[in-house]
Amino acid sequence: MPAPIIKVEDLSKTFLSKERKKGAGRKKKPVHALKAVNLDVKDGEVFGLLGPNGAGKTTLIKILTTLLLPTSGTAWVNGYNITKEEDEVRASIGCMLMGDRGLYWKLTGRENLDYFGALYHVPKADRTKKIEELIALLKLGDFIDRTVETYSSGQRMIVAFAKSLVNDAPILFLDEPTVTMDVPTARELRRIVREMNDAGKTILYTTHLMHEAEELCDRVAIIDHGEIIALGTPEELKQSLGHEDVVSLEGIFPESTVVRLRAVPGIREVAVTAGDSGRSKLDVMVENSRAMLPRIIEAVTGNGATIEQIKPKEITLEDVFVAKTGRTLAVDTRVVGEKAVSGRGG
Repeated sequence: MPAPIIKVEDLSKTFLSKERKKGAGRKKKPVHALKAVNLDVKDGEVFGLLGPNGAGKTTLIKILTTLLLPTSGTAWVNGYNITKEEDEVRASIGCMLMGDRGLYWKLTGRENLDYFGALYHVPKADRTKKIEELIALLKLGDFIDRTVETYSSGQRMIVAFAKSLVNDAPILFLDEPTVTMDVPTARELRRIVREMNDAGKTILYTTHLMHEAEELCDRVAIIDHGEIIALGTPEELKQSLGHEDVVSLEGIFPESTVVRLRAVPGIREVAVTAGDSGRSKLDVMVENSRAMLPRIIEAVTGNGATIEQIKPKEITLEDVFVAKTGRTLAVDTRVVGEKAVSGRGG
């Protein structure tokens, strides 16, 4: 069995965060961004890190790309140790971090690509040819010769994606690459990612969008509060829920309704997603939706609740996350804080 192209062993990262308190000095509070993470990524696969904002995805990517040192544990990328062979690791990877701060705003897009290609020691002639290929592939021609400060957020993201490809590395790290893109551009980027994987590149792809993970990834690790809580192919993870079903309800549901619903025998979990004008969506995980539907309706009816829509739905990766945590992927882990840890389900 070939060695994994990315290997992570007991990787942990702790930050010290200063707490502000009136009339007292600032106290330092440890924030555990990663907790003893273990992962193997196979050569040639698209490996997804799926989790809400604040779960630890970007911290893990920054450590694997040598931008952060781990507090403990270690990892290897393309056979090179991240803390002892940093230059070799950097030469093996293309990297697109979340956000667009990795570009120089006073330079044009073309100048940015040329500059970063030079940093990777790509020869000038090869660099010029590669940049032209990327401009054609990603349809950058309309704005590539304008300064980055004039770009929309989506244009900056697509040039940042181009930057990750300029050195033609065997491993790509893509951290929430579609986060500010419009739907057609995001769809096109995912198509290109799949083509690059078909051509042999290994891709580590982080996202909080379950449809991206299902569409792209050969295997997925679901991460929450710095821990891997599930790992497998998308199909394996969905099958891990056994014969459970999900019933989706939309309408107006007071908190007491949700409490009553959670108390019904046979209901495993209820995840609430807030909407507009007091409306919300409830994803109810049950053992048998057909048998449980009358009990669900009975529990929800009354006390100011209004059901506008109710329907069973197919199990998704988000439902796996709900089953493990009691929350949806839309909930920011940084906002939930430690309260969510104490309330975590099996």
